Amino acid sequence: MDQKRMSPMYANYEDLRASELPSGSSNTTTITIMPDQQQQQQQQQRQHNHNYQEQEEIEPNLYQPEARTAAPQYSTFKTSENEPLGCMEWLVTALSVLVFIITCPISIFICFKVVAEYERAIIFRLGRLSGGARGPGMFFILPCIDQYRKVDLRTVTFNVPQQEMLTKDSVTVTVDAVVYYRISDPLYAIVRVEDYSNSTRLLAATTLRNIVGTRNLTEILTERETLAHNMQFTLDEATEPWGVMVERVEIKDVSLPISMQRAMAAEAEAARDARAKVIAAEGEKKSATALKEASDVISSSPSALQLRYLQTLSSISAEKNSTIVFPLPMELLTPYLAKYMPMMQLPPKPDLPKDQPAPYSQSSVL
Repeated sequence: MDQKRMSPMYANYEDLRASELPSGSSNTTTITIMPDQQQQQQQQQRQHNHNYQEQEEIEPNLYQPEARTAAPQYSTFKTSENEPLGCMEWLVTALSVLVFIITCPISIFICFKVVAEYERAIIFRLGRLSGGARGPGMFFILPCIDQYRKVDLRTVTFNVPQQEMLTKDSVTVTVDAVVYYRISDPLYAIVRVEDYSNSTRLLAATTLRNIVGTRNLTEILTERETLAHNMQFTLDEATEPWGVMVERVEIKDVSLPISMQRAMAAEAEAARDARAKVIAAEGEKKSATALKEASDVISSSPSALQLRYLQTLSSISAEKNSTIVFPLPMELLTPYLAKYMPMMQLPPKPDLPKDQPAPYSQSSVL
């Protein structure tokens, strides 16, 4: 039973307890499923599989980080862990155990290590990998021949340095981003890459330059979410062999040159002025149409015009103005003009001989 507990094949305490339970134990619960319930469950399972297949056909390229949360498979990962030890290695191991026994109990404080809940430890014995990731909790190492490295499983955040580059339409922009990643496989992060953190940072900067260089300026300014998702998918696919999972990527800022900002501001201002003029012209057109309709209504009744004049006078007098200039309608003077028009006409010219001059000149009449 102690050898089974020390075996690395059990990932957690629950798996170990499940393996230790006897087949006839009283803790085993038997569930009896009726035929109707069994058919209903099978139908629900088939419906669930059908919906999942349809979702994969509709969205085949969407990134699903849940697929990376499964237990790691080491079928293609070859190490020297299971190779037989040589005579010298057995001798050194025996000497290490002897040193531990001689220096006990002082060696206990040196050989027992503790890792936190968010950490895992990878042990190398004589340079070879010794089991899988250890932790959380306490583990034992032999003095002088065992080395271990801790791996932090918490999410790490870093800023991608500002990258100045050319877009697809030859515009110089400066883009920076934020990347969130965590270690999904501590063993791969230690064995397969020298420095997973530095490698991920350099790869993020290169990926940002590659993605921005294939887009136009308009797409970069309006489709930041799409750029972030593409960058996340590319980074996660590249860092998967290192045991790193990129959880999130955010585009922080897109900076343009001052000259480009002024040009875009002038273009936007011109577009706004053009729209304002069009709106003003449409308003003038509508107001002219309304005035024409109003004039047609007023012209049908002369008294309506007089009432409008009186209303205008009333509104002007309410403002307490000292001087009021008001146009006098000619229709009010029409009766007086008709009465005194004959008096304003010139007397008829007398009939004179052709050789006799007129008693008054034409210029005096005018």
